[in-house]
Amino acid sequence: MARVALAKLAITENKTMKIILASDISFLLKYGYDLTGIPKNQMKIGYVITASKGARTNVNQKYRTALKNEGYPIEEIDIEGKSQEELKKFFEDKNIIQVEGGNSFYLLRAIRATGFDKIIKELIDAGKIYIGMSAGSYVMCPSIEVSDWNKDGRDRFGVTDFTALNYVPFILKVHYTDEMKSLVKEKMATLKCPLRILRDGQGILVEDDKYTFFGDEEETKLL
Repeated sequence: MARVALAKLAITENKTMKIILASDISFLLKYGYDLTGIPKNQMKIGYVITASKGARTNVNQKYRTALKNEGYPIEEIDIEGKSQEELKKFFEDKNIIQVEGGNSFYLLRAIRATGFDKIIKELIDAGKIYIGMSAGSYVMCPSIEVSDWNKDGRDRFGVTDFTALNYVPFILKVHYTDEMKSLVKEKMATLKCPLRILRDGQGILVEDDKYTFFGDEEETKLL
């Protein structure tokens, strides 16, 4: 019995952490879901909609409809106001945790308030795959400070500490376009971590401490 227990423990400890960080839905449909290694008919996606509640657009509802039309089995949840027990129960039969885009500040506030950061760690440690899109990608970085580069009056919902979950050693800038080059070059000099840039249609696969870029165009690097 002891040998069996030790064998099970070793398997658990050797599970590869797999995280997929996307700029947008087009990357997920072309590359991201395939990178999970899970056939579509075996996917059980727990889909966190919370960030969209702080957004100014309803585009995320269109994304969810598109995913359902493509046959991806998503079950939606708003983590805000949920207990850790409720969150654990919801995700216990899921093999993918997907966190959609929207307002990064609203999402981070909800993650802290509910203890969802602890739940995410437990789920990833158990071998479940995390998929982030836009804000859902930002919160896996050391900080969401890139979200504060936008000074158009976006509501920060009282969040002044931008420290995030720190699963990767870099900061992301998603939805990048060439028109942003001057601003991003100026702001990146203030960062304490390296910056990686994702255009729409691009993403990064994280496997433990291995980080692999995917996309039709080459990764943008500003010197």
